[in-house]
Amino acid sequence: MTDTFRLTLAQLNPTVGAIDANCDAARAAYAKAQAAGADMIAFPEMFSTGYQTQDLVMKPAFSAHAMRAIKALAPLTEDGPAIGIGGPYAYGDKLYNGYWILAKGKVQTVVLKHHRPNETVFDEVRLFESGDVHGPYRVGPIRIGTPICEDAWHPDVSEALAETGAEILLVPNGSPYYRNKYNRRLAHMVARVTETNLPLVYLNMVGGQDDQVFDGGSFVLNRHGKIAHQLPVFDEHLRHVDFVKTDEGWVAESGDITHHPDEWEQDYRAMVESLRDYMRKTGFKKVLLGLSGGIDSAIVATIAADALGPENVRCVMLPSEYTSQSSLDDAKDIANRLGCHYDFVPIKAGRDAITDTLAPLFEGFKEDTTEENVQSRLRGLLLMALSNKFGEMLLTTGNKSEVAVGYCTIYGDMNGGYNPIKDMYKTRVFEQCRWRNANHRPWMMGAAGEVIPVSIIDKPPSAELRPDQRDDDSLPPYEVLDAILEGLVDHEQSVAELVDAGFEQATVKRVEHLLYISEYKRFQSAPGTRLTPRAFWLDRRYPIANRWRDTD
Repeated sequence: MTDTFRLTLAQLNPTVGAIDANCDAARAAYAKAQAAGADMIAFPEMFSTGYQTQDLVMKPAFSAHAMRAIKALAPLTEDGPAIGIGGPYAYGDKLYNGYWILAKGKVQTVVLKHHRPNETVFDEVRLFESGDVHGPYRVGPIRIGTPICEDAWHPDVSEALAETGAEILLVPNGSPYYRNKYNRRLAHMVARVTETNLPLVYLNMVGGQDDQVFDGGSFVLNRHGKIAHQLPVFDEHLRHVDFVKTDEGWVAESGDITHHPDEWEQDYRAMVESLRDYMRKTGFKKVLLGLSGGIDSAIVATIAADALGPENVRCVMLPSEYTSQSSLDDAKDIANRLGCHYDFVPIKAGRDAITDTLAPLFEGFKEDTTEENVQSRLRGLLLMALSNKFGEMLLTTGNKSEVAVGYCTIYGDMNGGYNPIKDMYKTRVFEQCRWRNANHRPWMMGAAGEVIPVSIIDKPPSAELRPDQRDDDSLPPYEVLDAILEGLVDHEQSVAELVDAGFEQATVKRVEHLLYISEYKRFQSAPGTRLTPRAFWLDRRYPIANRWRDTD
């Protein structure tokens, strides 16, 4: 008789700190696995606590709560499938990132993470001890080795597991999204399969946590790197994977290979899901934003409508005498197309009052950016008042290009609780708008069709804080600016390298200067969706007081 083993993969969305709710979700998934005749159900890394916990996990009461909750799941396994679930493991004065194996009504073992990532958004050296490499454990007829997330990005743990008798590798992950990351994950896992000659299960979580989005996309590989199963990205999903023992060892029977969309759809989905989960996990239900008639607020309004439903989005136009008629028309047009609530709140009376108040102090001084920033800060004040009154979270709408060079007003248009486009350069914003106009998906709660007027996409960008103002009066054209910023920020290139690539030295130096002097603004900015490995916040940590400049 052929040996078989059914493993249920639970690609689910935990909430950081909601330990009991996360374990209740595990119980619900367990019941489905049991009904399907599974031998084991596996949950992602740190599922019991949610991920990433940051320093919260170092609080002894928190890790103790998580350990109690995991142990309380063990009785489920008395007559049913085993459970693999991620959670902290405290022993003496040591704290580990653990993967708990529950079977036959008790804790069978706890695998401890060996390699601790300590780059980009990860600080695990700060949080956890390095565990010894754990040997394989037996569940029914099969011996399973579990490299936890980062452990599978290095060859040593998987090779040690293979040498000590593992028959398959189960890799639980908390791997956040960045553009085209799936290909990198797949390449590393194929390498582990090639080195060990073992099937491998890559199990990732889904859902947003602050700036990070976990995109799922779990998969199963057989020998020679052949994909046997591929789960969807971003969606919660339960998948039963059947392994059969052959003369060559255990083999995963083939299942659905779910198509993964292109980078434009995945970026947009990440922004929608991050906002949706940020709202859900912080308790907000509605948002508002200043709708200027420009492209940035247009795409943020569209993301919000898709994430929350248009009935939960308030769009506010706050015109001054410099607001063009086209901006007035475009703002109302997009609000109508999206089906969002629209408010019209002129700032003239408030601005006149502030101007009169400051007039004695400003007498003899020429008007400059001070007066422009008063407009922006007045808008920020009014939007925050509406936020307070109606309990709606304010969204900020600055793209990565503006956030990089400080082309934004602190305590003005930077006000807000979340910024979905914080990690999207301006040139990509234009293309992302065109993508959304041409595409609609079931996970979008907003209207289909051309929801962003073409007039918004095509017109020259302007802050409209003075007569006939255009962004390229103050900044290089966005095609040039973004290319320089990608070099300085995303690739840490030197000024000399960018000059060699064909950019004018004076322009590069000016952009570098603006980038460095704007650090204090970014330090106080709202969190926003991480789309790249060099997003502003945990990925890129620079000092605020910084006198160094590239001298080339």
